[in-house]
Amino acid sequence: MKRALVLLVVGCGAPAASSSHPSYPAVKPGPIADDPYRGLEQMEAADTAKWVAAENELTDKTLRGAPGKAEIHGRLVELYSRDEVWPPEHRGQRYFWLRRDATHDQPIIQVAGTADGEPSTLVDPSEFAKDGSLQLAAYQPSQDGAVVAYGLASGGGDWTTWRFRDAASGKDLPDELPYAKYYKPAFTADHAGVYYSRFPAPQKGAELTEADHDCKLYFHKLGTPVADDKVVYERSDHPSWQFEPHTTFDGKYLVIAIGDGEVGDSRQEQIAVLDLTTPGAKPIAIVDTYRAEYEFIDGIGSGLYFITDAGAPNKKITMVDAGAPGTWRDIVPSGPHAIESAVIAGGQVVVNELVDAHSAIAIYDAAGTKLRDAELPGIGAANDLTGRPDEAEAFFGYTSFTTPRTSYALDLATGKSTPWRAASNGFDATAYDTKQVFFAAQDGTKVPMFITSRKGLALDGSHPTLMYGYGFGGISSPPSFKPLELVWLEHGGVVVTVNVRGGGEYGDAWHHAGWRQNTHVRVDDFIAAARYLIEHKYTSPAHLGIYGYSGGGFLVGSALVKRPDLFGAAAPIAGVLDMLRFHLFGQGAGWQADVGHPEVPAEAVWLRAVSPLHNVRRGTHYPATYIVTSDHDVRVAPLHSYKFAAAMQAAQAGPAPILLRVDVESGHGGGGLRSQEIAQNTELLVFFAKYLGLSQ
Repeated sequence: MKRALVLLVVGCGAPAASSSHPSYPAVKPGPIADDPYRGLEQMEAADTAKWVAAENELTDKTLRGAPGKAEIHGRLVELYSRDEVWPPEHRGQRYFWLRRDATHDQPIIQVAGTADGEPSTLVDPSEFAKDGSLQLAAYQPSQDGAVVAYGLASGGGDWTTWRFRDAASGKDLPDELPYAKYYKPAFTADHAGVYYSRFPAPQKGAELTEADHDCKLYFHKLGTPVADDKVVYERSDHPSWQFEPHTTFDGKYLVIAIGDGEVGDSRQEQIAVLDLTTPGAKPIAIVDTYRAEYEFIDGIGSGLYFITDAGAPNKKITMVDAGAPGTWRDIVPSGPHAIESAVIAGGQVVVNELVDAHSAIAIYDAAGTKLRDAELPGIGAANDLTGRPDEAEAFFGYTSFTTPRTSYALDLATGKSTPWRAASNGFDATAYDTKQVFFAAQDGTKVPMFITSRKGLALDGSHPTLMYGYGFGGISSPPSFKPLELVWLEHGGVVVTVNVRGGGEYGDAWHHAGWRQNTHVRVDDFIAAARYLIEHKYTSPAHLGIYGYSGGGFLVGSALVKRPDLFGAAAPIAGVLDMLRFHLFGQGAGWQADVGHPEVPAEAVWLRAVSPLHNVRRGTHYPATYIVTSDHDVRVAPLHSYKFAAAMQAAQAGPAPILLRVDVESGHGGGGLRSQEIAQNTELLVFFAKYLGLSQ
């Protein structure tokens, strides 16, 4: 359906600009020459709160009433109102899944007796807080399907309290487990208790900035006081270590993934195993060094299966006998494509691989012989693989740039996949093309990039274009559906995802090519992608906008200050923007393995060279910039965005505005509520449309 969107446009498609930038809220610089806005790190201070309020008011004033805002908002409401269902998890006599539709502001947990049965709602987070101030962080059914643990996070942040609900009665048990982060609890086979990670309560006022420390792994017996919980595993000699528990589907073993919070994004773990069938047993280390990544899949008997990059740059599936910890056997060897995820279903190993940054699923037998490839609908991303070792069924989610999340059932015997719960599109996906191109990076490396547009796009340099990237911590950026990008496409825009180095699209080599002293490479790749789009006349600098979240916020911020002439608008969202002090706040210490240690002089040199905050230059004409953070962001403290906004505003010599938006009751990367996502994406689109000249 063609929808009219009229925005203010001047000349032949260039965005309108005022003769001078806005008057910015006053903030007094401090005495530190290379960090004059360090005072904004005091996020609870009255002066900081007053300044943030003034910044939000300026952003409101600048974007309020922009032509087309009502149409954008209305279209996003339609797209977000589709019925969206995650793949089911089979536990005992029940199937559980997440669902979100037009009547729910955030996902609900549903349960049914069969995969195709009529579901009932088990947990609706709105029953706890109508205003959405408590949001569903995650859920975990017990292996027998009798009880579901569900985590509630205040304001959508990382601090989570776990509660428990009886699946038969729909009533809560009295238990509550506070001060958890990141990791789901793991049930015993009889659902009598759970193993869970807990951090000390943060100091009052330091909830967003206090670095993670002194994590311990506890056992909680349901129906008993939390104060009686027993410590199962701790390392007081290493207060930065963290523990993620997993129990095998048969409940025989507890697998403890041990990560170092100070080098958390190194993607390296130690592994300990506790035999739950032997009273009085103690956890035994089966991997006792930080040399490789170990991601637990599941167990069959005493065999424990992992995805690892130990001696396998593209990762492999390996198995160790819990009764003989030194006995490892490769099941699926490292191949030409990077392994993203895997599940054991019906005694078979279902592996999700990346082939040139998009998904392919292969099915192997338990000994590692490849049986067949699975069908996928197109160039997209498979995710959320589910299955059980003892049942011959599997499910996965699928998405692409023009396909909303759709859940598929996978026939393990044939590899055929069929929609289990199809998403309702509400648009004509056949009107658009996605092509993958490979551009030359600065050093000649071929880097993949996805470009999606209307069919028959004329390459005349006139198209408003949104370019997205991430490239952090070995995490890949395969195709994904974003309602905001679909709206952009519907009105003649182009959307682009760049697979810069630093991600995991081609395994460890791709990751390491953009990490530590090579961190600048991911930025150079992003800039090279922009030049490709301009040289091939997809767009022009005045019409090219860039955005990214978290590590992608760093990418955007660094590219913005390095080559402001290449872009018409930029939005670093929840960005890591101060590369010399990031390790002092929240989860920041965990990124040092990926980008470097600011307190090591040689490493501080390369960090300073790419730090967005430290490369802002006074007297520069910067493009329109929309800096976004959230008031409950524990992972990337809002202070990054505060200081960067203040520095950019003081430096701006051009007419384009430098705006700061601080979202309230939101966590890392924005709110988890449907209404929050709509409001936040509406404003992001309005910003880009206004300054890139989108019209139709």
